[in-house]
Amino acid sequence: MRTLRRYKEGLDNSSTAQIYRRKFSAISNAKADRPGGQESLVWFSTSATHTSLLHQILQSSARTGSPMEGKACHAQIIRVGLQSDTLTSNMLINMYSKCGLRNCASKVFDEMPERSLVSWNTMIGLLARNGEEQEALSLFIHMQREGNQFSEFTVSSVLCACAAKCAVSECKQLHAFAVKVAMVLNVYVGTALLDVYSKAGLIKDASFVFESMPERSDVTWSSMVAGYVQNELYEEALVLFHRAQMIGLEHNQFTMSSVICACAGLAALIEGKQVHALLCKIGFGLNMFIVSSLIDMYSKCGSVGEAYTVFQGMEDRNTVLWNSMISGFARHACSLEAMILFEKMQQAGMLPSEVAYISVLTACSHMGLVESGRKYFNLMITEHNVSPNVVHYACMVDIFGRSGLILEAYNLIDKMPFDATASMWGSLLAACRIHGNFRLAEVAAKHLSEIEPNNAGNLILLSNIYAANNKWEEVARTRKLLKESELKKERGKSWIEIKDKVHSFMVGERTHPRIAEIYSKLDHLVEELRMMGYKAEIEHDLHYIEESRKHELLKHHSEKLALTFGLMCLPSNAPIRIMKNLRICGDCHSFMKIASSCMGREIIVRDTKRFHHFKSGCCSCREFW
Repeated sequence: MRTLRRYKEGLDNSSTAQIYRRKFSAISNAKADRPGGQESLVWFSTSATHTSLLHQILQSSARTGSPMEGKACHAQIIRVGLQSDTLTSNMLINMYSKCGLRNCASKVFDEMPERSLVSWNTMIGLLARNGEEQEALSLFIHMQREGNQFSEFTVSSVLCACAAKCAVSECKQLHAFAVKVAMVLNVYVGTALLDVYSKAGLIKDASFVFESMPERSDVTWSSMVAGYVQNELYEEALVLFHRAQMIGLEHNQFTMSSVICACAGLAALIEGKQVHALLCKIGFGLNMFIVSSLIDMYSKCGSVGEAYTVFQGMEDRNTVLWNSMISGFARHACSLEAMILFEKMQQAGMLPSEVAYISVLTACSHMGLVESGRKYFNLMITEHNVSPNVVHYACMVDIFGRSGLILEAYNLIDKMPFDATASMWGSLLAACRIHGNFRLAEVAAKHLSEIEPNNAGNLILLSNIYAANNKWEEVARTRKLLKESELKKERGKSWIEIKDKVHSFMVGERTHPRIAEIYSKLDHLVEELRMMGYKAEIEHDLHYIEESRKHELLKHHSEKLALTFGLMCLPSNAPIRIMKNLRICGDCHSFMKIASSCMGREIIVRDTKRFHHFKSGCCSCREFW
């Protein structure tokens, strides 16, 4: 009663409020309709006028997400016996759903004597949004067993539940069901289907659904682009985006964010800049969500300076923007800049999150700043009450390992309150390779084989450690094990963007249309660099073969081919940006340093661990990588 009175008294002078006042006034003045002539506002008759007012209050409560008035209305509904009215109950379920009161909505639904299609749809949608995917699926099955009618919204809501839990089997059954009841061509059902398939990694099925749809909404296009990006099919995502542009599709922030991520994945800087220009043109240039993606894109494309320019262009910065920029600096081994920005973030009143600490610890790792790493790890606990998670511990293991503190890294793994991840053992194994500790390497490799039995790279790395220590019997044993397991090593691949097109090179590439010209140019380049002091570091090729063959293999590494093609095609003053799917080897690292000096070019190489900026014969990693 008090709540409804406060609700009446608190209404402002808006047109909606005036309507409510008139209706409350009508209720107050209708003494003939009140038992005993009472003047309380809490009594309502079941007339159409009074029912309409209750419905309006429920709608208002749902719109604002404030359940107090809605609950008071619910009390009046029970008092006057309207709880059996299907429309009123549906509005109650919707109100409780929008207010986040799942149990209240469920209670209303369970007590309904009759349920309409809207009742089922609203309840299934609530369960799906609330993360109760299995309950949503069960309710849909219950709905079918009772013989209730359903709509495309019912099916799409259930599919959304499948997407959240990657329930492929249920999705395929629903797909077949949609075909059976002739709903598969519906835009809502089709969009939900391709979303499920994308999230489950079945991108071909998602693409089939997309291409089969006679009608596609903006959400359909956005979902398909996002699906390609989620499955790391970045080129396909950009091709689809260009198709959408050609038909004049209106862009939204979700599509554009996915497109930016695709550019970042390909390190397609030219394409990324074009997308950035388009964003500014259509008015998304200051959207926080978009700007964060832009910072990440420029960082991953090797242009951390442009990332920082975008960051500085934002007057209002949230935690995500700060984290993105700190992460960008860390990725480029700009450790000092990352730490300064970390401090500025706090000065701006932002509390460092788990993500910020991961970035600053990564920055310390890339430059071997052990004491700084210890400081930030302790600050996280003592100053900001952030509990270190498994990723923070992995960063510390990497810091210790890279700095040669192998035993300390191992002890941290042994004592931490989590099970060690493949990332941790991988960091330790890599550190053992650098610092020649093959005993702990065996321990790390054993754990990795249990966690990642299908990863050939771990056995290869262990074999290389043995080879570097002239343990040829162990090398033979490890390679025999690798051969018997039939695991395949990932081949080295590098790519470079030339005139808005990405060119890929495998180690020993033979299929590129200009490969003969590239090899000829590379031969001349090698000779020129030899005159400048370059000598192939054949110790980095650990195959048990003749030296001449080692020289040949090293010369044809994919990043050298990409560099040569860049020298052939790019303007003389343009930086050469190369991306690689594996860690750059020591010989290629030396090659890039001397080439940057000899050719007078800036060469930027992104491998799986970090960026290397080669300029005037030096690398940004300062030989700590």
